[in-house]
Order: sequence, then C-alpha cells, then structure tokens
Amino acid sequence: MSDLQRKLSTLLNYESTENESNTPDYILAEFMISCLAAFNAATIAREKWYGVRFNPITTPPKEPKND
Repeated sequence: MSDLQRKLSTLLNYESTENESNTPDYILAEFMISCLAAFNAATIAREKWYGVRFNPITTPPKEPKND
C-alpha cells in the first residue's frame, strides 16, 4: 500500500465515508488512486492528440484586487 493510499484510507475512515457504500476504506482509497491514474492517462492522451505539452501550474494565480 502506497503512502497516498494509506493516507486516503485513514481520511475516509476518519470521516466514515465508507459507511454509505459499506465498502472498506482501503478499497475506496485504491479506487480513488486508480481514478487519478486514469485521469492522468487521459490528459497525456489529450496532449498527444493536440500535439502540445500543457505545462502544469506551479504556483496558483493571484487573486485580482478589488479596489
């Protein structure tokens, strides 16, 4: 079990989010990680389709000032 999966499992258990589906928290954590992997694969496929490399944002954009 990866560190991320362990942390997700702990959080899911702490929040009792596994109760609604009656699914063990470690299975839900594994599912969530697989969803992230599928999303990452989809974004790579999108980049190949468009023929460009989208650069991740390293710092969040600044909020506009309301003067």
